[in-house]
Amino acid sequence: MTDSIDNRILSILQTDGQISMAALSERIGLSLSACHRRVKLMEADNVITGYSARVNRRRIGLEVQVFLEIRLVSQRREDTQAFEQAIVDMPEILECHMISGEFDYLMRVTARSTSDYETLYRDKLSMIPSVSQMRTLLSLSAIKEFRGYHLG
Repeated sequence: MTDSIDNRILSILQTDGQISMAALSERIGLSLSACHRRVKLMEADNVITGYSARVNRRRIGLEVQVFLEIRLVSQRREDTQAFEQAIVDMPEILECHMISGEFDYLMRVTARSTSDYETLYRDKLSMIPSVSQMRTLLSLSAIKEFRGYHLG
C-alpha cells in the first residue's frame, strides 16, 4: 500500500518518467536517498512495473483505433482459455478486458488503415473458434486518453 508521499512520487513519475532522482526528491521535499529508497521499494513491490515513452500513434502510421466487443460461444474454461491465448499472441491488440454484460470481452486495437484492420478482423479474430460475435466501434477521436492513475 502506498502513502501520500508515495502517491506524490507516482503522480510525478507518471507524467515525467525521465525526471532525475535529484529533481524528483526536490519536488517532493525529501532527501535524495529517501526518495530513491521509496522509488526502489515501489519497484520491488511491483507498484511501479516499468518505465516507457508515450508514442503518438498517428505519427508512427497507426491511423485507425477501434474498440471491439467480443462474444464467445460459451463461457466454458476451454473456450475462454483458447480465446485469451489467441489474443495474447496478437500484437495489434493493445488491451483486452473480460467484461460483464452483453459481450464477454472488450478490446482496443490499432491499425495502419481500415484495410489492415479488416485483415486482422477477417484473418485472425474471426478465425478463433470460440468467437461467436464481434462488434466494431470505430474511434473517431480521443477526447481523453489514459495518462496515468489519479492518486489524490
